[in-house]
Amino acid sequence: MKLIRFGEAGAEKPGVIINEKYYDVSSLVSDYDEKFFAGDAITKLAEAIKTAELPEVDQSVRLGAALARPSKIICVGLNYKDHAAETNAAIPTEPILFFKATTAIVGPNDDLEIPKNSVKTDWEVELAIVIGKKAKYVSEADAYDHIAGYVLHNDYSEREFQLERNGQWVKGKSADTFAPIGPFIATPDEIADVHNLRLWLTVNGKPLQDGNTSNLIFNVPFMISYISQFMTLLPGDVITTGTPAGVGLGQKPTPWYLKPGDVVELGIDGLGSSKQNVKAYQ
Repeated sequence: MKLIRFGEAGAEKPGVIINEKYYDVSSLVSDYDEKFFAGDAITKLAEAIKTAELPEVDQSVRLGAALARPSKIICVGLNYKDHAAETNAAIPTEPILFFKATTAIVGPNDDLEIPKNSVKTDWEVELAIVIGKKAKYVSEADAYDHIAGYVLHNDYSEREFQLERNGQWVKGKSADTFAPIGPFIATPDEIADVHNLRLWLTVNGKPLQDGNTSNLIFNVPFMISYISQFMTLLPGDVITTGTPAGVGLGQKPTPWYLKPGDVVELGIDGLGSSKQNVKAYQ
């Protein structure tokens, strides 16, 4: 099943994609939030839509983030060997974890706003995991039981704030609009092999990132198990799993970054694509 949220920002309704068409399921569920993911609502929704008369939604509608604001976004840094190499970083021996503010979340095709005083706003196409069941001290063997689905995420980063302004990475990751999530959440049955998905990203039509999740340093069950040793993962929480090579910071011979008027497009096999127009802070 593919879960969407549609409508004006702040007033999104839950929906589903069936045979490439959008349908409103707000009569069946209130939202894709912690309460929804905590129970067996996905299974119940899948059953209910088989017989329900669902209103079709015009596909010109704005798509919001594919889930309501979660309790947290946990990011895994430098999780592709080629990305570590392009940034001259050592290959991690354990996952590098940092947070991204949930206020950064926007719809998949909403504008990217370059933050005030930013000179190094960068892009990162990433596979994100949506947690479907409370996870604490979970084993790798049981990790898949805690997944509600997978979703496309662009982990935008301001490299000066992140790397040159002291402290943790979070302040380079958390500006408004820095977390477009969607277009949809795909439940695990939609994805044949989460460790064999192509990720790609272009800026102004120029191909810059072209990777595959087969090259993850730490795979999906390991990440869930590892993170759950340090914090409780709640239903609806997002784990974003790292980016392959091709970010602005790694461009040769000279790094370059986004500017107003640029257009960023990205996608992952089975998880659709998104597009962000780059705007200056107003």
